[in-house]
Amino acid sequence: MNFDAYKLISTDFSPLPSLHAGDPVIEWVDRFTGVEAVAVLVGSDGEVPAALGLDREALARAGFTGAAGGTLVVPTSEGPLLVAVGAGSLGELDEHALRDAAANATRATKGKASFGLQVPELDMDAETLGRVLAEGVLLARYAFTPLKNGGKYTALERVQVRAGRTNATQAADGTGVARINARAANIARDLCNAPPSHLTAVVLAEVAKDLGERFGFEVQEFDREALIGMRCGGILGVNAGSTQEPRMLKLHYTPQGTPTGHLGLVGKGIMYDSGGVSLKPSDPMHLLMKMDMGGAASVLATFTALRDLGASAEVTGFLMCTDNMPDGSAYKLGDVLNTRSGLTIEVKNTDAEGRLVMCDALTLAVEDKVDAVIDIATLTGAALMALGQLTAALLGNDQELIDAVRTSAANTDEQVWQLPLERKYRKQLDSDIADISNLGGKYAGATTAALFLEEFVGQTPWAHLDIAGTMQSDTNDVWRSKGATGFGTRTLIDLAQNFSRR
Repeated sequence: MNFDAYKLISTDFSPLPSLHAGDPVIEWVDRFTGVEAVAVLVGSDGEVPAALGLDREALARAGFTGAAGGTLVVPTSEGPLLVAVGAGSLGELDEHALRDAAANATRATKGKASFGLQVPELDMDAETLGRVLAEGVLLARYAFTPLKNGGKYTALERVQVRAGRTNATQAADGTGVARINARAANIARDLCNAPPSHLTAVVLAEVAKDLGERFGFEVQEFDREALIGMRCGGILGVNAGSTQEPRMLKLHYTPQGTPTGHLGLVGKGIMYDSGGVSLKPSDPMHLLMKMDMGGAASVLATFTALRDLGASAEVTGFLMCTDNMPDGSAYKLGDVLNTRSGLTIEVKNTDAEGRLVMCDALTLAVEDKVDAVIDIATLTGAALMALGQLTAALLGNDQELIDAVRTSAANTDEQVWQLPLERKYRKQLDSDIADISNLGGKYAGATTAALFLEEFVGQTPWAHLDIAGTMQSDTNDVWRSKGATGFGTRTLIDLAQNFSRR
């Protein structure tokens, strides 16, 4: 079927903070002029900004204490809408709390095309201040709108920031970095929010090639025949029940100068996951399975930032893209798949398909002699049950690499938690007829899934991010907009910027 690659994904992949919200001007000013609203950050301690015209007692009577997340519209007889936004204790207002406060201010002025943001005097360098404020604004104002005919969404056009004696030039440098990070995260969100009927594996290949041309990375496309020739039996097995062709996309970024190292990234790209023959129940989670390509979306989006941020490492990415459908030709429980590594896999559950599509990509990354490889996948319900929707599971075979991922996640406020790669559970993956099975026992599902993937990386340093819980948000939650979150994108960008071989 010949889909228009950009029918529902925005045709404008130019360097915007969002593919849909336009490119708002963010400027640093001494006074606000011509804005429709002014959001004033107020701490739970310290002085109340004079701009509100109220003292702390008056705010408290209205139920506003300055606690983080609180907002209060202050009545005015004229001028722009005035909103008090709680920032929490000013002494504890670090960059993550400030990003959240900027996001809350943005949501409090929803429906306005322009607003001013007044920030208290803070002991924070201007570039960091500019970066986190802009990230909060650009991530919070995201909305997926291409399918809506009209509606109430108002694009954000201008933000004026008043931040005391902040160096405007340095703050603008931070804002520029924020635009690149937020643009990437919002590209990942767009891809995950797009309907599976429109964003197929073939269409994603076209989108990737367009992004590669615009943002300076190479894209190689491998169709079904190529995958057969490469002996990639994992993705071919999963694809057997789909009328849509599979695609493996190999992305490559080459830095200027001598690379500091070679990083491999692998993303799970299940464009829609019905569960296959092991059919999922028809519940709200089934509806979210258009986002089962969230790992691939994050890897692809990461590549859009590398050139613009001057990443010094060579980076190779593999996106393993296919539907998982229950056609009459679909792979079945008891089938045995042959992989590029030579290992054979007994299928014990067709809904444990993510590890099957990724195993050959891990083999290919090792063949490319990467210095380290990280895979990211919406892999297990066990990770969701254990850690919820705010924290991704992190496992791996190399503590130094795991610590690097943890540092990058902390830098971006994308929470991760290391789970044990307990190898005593490996026997749960034993098969009577093949080298390994694709399903462990009833317990420790996130760990046994990671143990399966470890079989394909050999001695190469490897880390695994299970983002099954963090791929989407049920509500607008500070910088996480309802729907796809783009989780992992900013973590991978930070990691790639700082990666070097040992």
